[in-house]
Amino acid sequence: MKPDLFEAPDYYAIDDLLTEEHKLVRNTARTWVKRNLSPIIEEYAQKSEFPTQLVKGLAEVGAFGSYIPTEYGGAGLDQISYGLIMQEMERGDSGIRSTASVQTSLVMGPIYNYGSEEQRKKYLPKLASGEWIGSFGLTEPNHGSNPGGMETKFKDMGDHYLLNGAKMWISNSPICDVAVVWAKNEEGRIHGLIVERGMEGFSTPETKNKWSLRASITGELIFDNVKVPKENLLPNKSGLGAPLKCLDHARYGISWGAIGAAMDCYDTALRYAKERTQFGKPIAQFQLQQKKLAEMITEITKAQLLVWRLGVLKNEGKATSAQISMAKRNNVDMALNIAREARQILGAMGISGDYSIMRHSMNLESVVTYEGTHDIHLLITGLDITGLNAFK
Repeated sequence: MKPDLFEAPDYYAIDDLLTEEHKLVRNTARTWVKRNLSPIIEEYAQKSEFPTQLVKGLAEVGAFGSYIPTEYGGAGLDQISYGLIMQEMERGDSGIRSTASVQTSLVMGPIYNYGSEEQRKKYLPKLASGEWIGSFGLTEPNHGSNPGGMETKFKDMGDHYLLNGAKMWISNSPICDVAVVWAKNEEGRIHGLIVERGMEGFSTPETKNKWSLRASITGELIFDNVKVPKENLLPNKSGLGAPLKCLDHARYGISWGAIGAAMDCYDTALRYAKERTQFGKPIAQFQLQQKKLAEMITEITKAQLLVWRLGVLKNEGKATSAQISMAKRNNVDMALNIAREARQILGAMGISGDYSIMRHSMNLESVVTYEGTHDIHLLITGLDITGLNAFK
């Protein structure tokens, strides 16, 4: 088992922009990843299995409900702290960060923001502690980039709702205890419903044969005449804007997380290039390898500044959906490019499970697609700057 020698790059002294609490939160998460995730992640990715034993530790380091108030079991941290935790988790593995960001932004977030006080008290403490795992049901077999076309529906049956439909590509679904599900009522209005494990007609088959996010568990949510109690409807917001606002929070976390994956690839490539000798000298001494490494640290630094400023805006309640889309799109693309260049620096060793680079590269192929594809985020920016809608 190779030791985790990761050293985080900070070329522009961005640590000076962070508070002592920010650095404490980040360093706690970083230490946890080195001790608990790095030693096992290659094994679990190779066998395509989610390491369930890490759930309790994720809760303990604040990865579940980072910014949810402490009265509901959350850590009560700010948005930069949340971002830094996601950065460290994805430095370890994108799939583990997915588990954490789904739990926080897509399950706890809507229950806190749109739920009743009774729902908050019932669900949030158990989700924050990791006793319960949640999933978020929006994407459907026929509706990915166009979630407004969803076919999952529910009817008012008097004393309960009757839910029918299916969701796919759902992180955590095979092990979830609760699912926040988005469905249309009889008038076509989108609402959120909390569906619990054990409700008759609710099943969560696992999605197999993934080449990406292999240490994350993915599946479907299937609803066959599921009776949902009326008190499980999220009462405080409806319409497509409700789930899209949840996605803003998740995309924000991804924009930080992708930097973690890029940092790990850069650190691995830099270390290897200094140690690997060809033609009588370290390959880091050759101009083309220096070009690759210099471009990597430049792009990481730009991405760090982008998310720091976005975090400040988010703390102030000023971050727009379009700004979040820009950061998600830019930083995931940056991380993918760095993973590919880092793989080349390592040569044949770059595809080996002895190093993290190919795993990061495969994972990022999912991250560039989920929570809004690379192209969709480009069009969101286009709409924002032109005022002209390319989606219609």
